[in-house]
Order: sequence, then structure tokens, then C-alpha cells
Amino acid sequence: MFDDISYKTKMSKTIDVFTKELNSLRTGRANASMLDLVKVEVYGQKMPINQLGTITTPEARTINIQVWDINNVHLIDSAIKKSELGLNPQIEGQIMRLPIPDLNEERRVEIKKIIKSMGEKCKVSIRNIRREANDDLKKLLKSKSISEDEEKKFENIIQDYTDSNINIIDQKVSTKEKEIMTI
Repeated sequence: MFDDISYKTKMSKTIDVFTKELNSLRTGRANASMLDLVKVEVYGQKMPINQLGTITTPEARTINIQVWDINNVHLIDSAIKKSELGLNPQIEGQIMRLPIPDLNEERRVEIKKIIKSMGEKCKVSIRNIRREANDDLKKLLKSKSISEDEEKKFENIIQDYTDSNINIIDQKVSTKEKEIMTI
């Protein structure tokens, strides 16, 4: 039998990853999740910053990182500088302050393009999951495990999942673009 729920779950996970990536984009406000995608080479492996210190946002335009091991301060500093966030950490012992500068118009337009590109990649992933599901349906039909009517029914269900997820992506892209363009 065909399991449409597993494809729905795959699509949901794709949306979750996309949402995380969107949240990591720098807007004009401080947001601890901006640092989620920055990995630091420590202890022989790449680790996220939130496993090396406590991240807080005491003000709207500042992120603080209380680094637990003073030996990691400069490693975190260089990882943040190498990332595409455009942030310049200020170090005071084991505390790092990340002032979030205002976005200029050029940077806003650049981020808007990045958002659109991320949205398109996510849509492609959703469509690939749909194609995979439809291929599985064709195999089941060929092996006579399901009837043609069942195949059509499941194709419609998968198409509904695809359409609703693409709408979710479009809404998230639109919301994030508005957030970026708001001064």
C-alpha cells in the first residue's frame, strides 16, 4: 500500500529546514538564531556556537555570547568574521558582543535575492519529493498493488500537499522580504 503520510512528513521537514535558514538571515534586529548556521572548528569537529556558549539578545541591536571556554573565544570570533553575516565581534574576556549594524539599501536588495533563491531551492525540493511519490505510485500500479483509481487519488493527495507547501514557502519568502525592507 502507498504511504502518503511519509511524503507529507518529508515536505514538512523541508519547510522546517527552510524556516531555520530564513531565521538565520540577518535583518536589522538582533536574533540569536542568526548564528545557527555558523560552525566553529573546535575539539577536532565543527560545532554550532550555541554549544560553546550562552547566546543572549540584551538589546534590539546586540547579541551577546558568553563563551564557556576562554580558549574558544578567538575561534568563535574568526568563524563569525568568515561567515556571510557581516558582523564584527567585540571581545571582552569571555564575553563577545555582536553589534548589529543597520542594513543599507544595497545589502537589503542583496538579502532579498538570497531569500528568493532559498525559496526556489526549497520549492525544487518539494517538487522532487512529489516526483518521488509519483514514481512510487507508478511502480505500485505496474506491480498491480494498487488500481488506477487509487493511483489518481494518491496523485491528487500528493499534489495537494505540494501546492499547500509551495504556498507556505511563498508566504514565508514574502514575510521575510517585508521584514528586510522595513527600516
